[in-house]
Amino acid sequence: RRGEIHLEPWEGWGEKSVANLFAAIERRRKVALHRFLYALGIRHVGSVTAKLLARHYHTIDALLSLVEGDPDHARQELEHIEGIGPKAARAIVDFFREEHNREIVHDLLAQVTVLPEEDTGAQGPLAGRTVVFTGTLEHMTRAEAKAIAERLGAKVAGSVSKKTDFVVAGPGAGHKLADARRFGVEILDEQAWLDLLRRAGVDLASASG
Repeated sequence: RRGEIHLEPWEGWGEKSVANLFAAIERRRKVALHRFLYALGIRHVGSVTAKLLARHYHTIDALLSLVEGDPDHARQELEHIEGIGPKAARAIVDFFREEHNREIVHDLLAQVTVLPEEDTGAQGPLAGRTVVFTGTLEHMTRAEAKAIAERLGAKVAGSVSKKTDFVVAGPGAGHKLADARRFGVEILDEQAWLDLLRRAGVDLASASG
């Protein structure tokens, strides 16, 4: 803590330098909810699932109140979130049922501030819609496409279900494309995806650069 560390006597460490150092340390103690969840290393919870959880529950307290309660109810509720299947739901609940894991989480929460997930407030053709990407895109990487979709208010899921709004499919698309056809989900090729982005006001030249 600042009161226990004296850096001013060190050469080059004036009062302003010390203040800047502690301000930087304090900033590192604040972490976005989806990053915190991803960092826990829960099985089947990658960055996409962590963002889905964060967007749905908004705060760590809201999520903890669910997963630390009745496990059957928690699994059922989690499975109803678009993009989170039975395996991920069970893994999340099982993780928080372990007393050791709960202790670690609460110890972490005593050291860091988990920021509520912000509502993007986005409007447009992608806002509030669920999209899945599969195959290869030529004009941008899938990571770039996912980032753009999320910035425009879309939810990017890792699997296709009846609740998926559309699937963007490029060359080499696999079972997700087959799932989209099976569920009757709208399928967009890359050109249709780019047209959708243009209608949303995306500058594709800078987006792909």
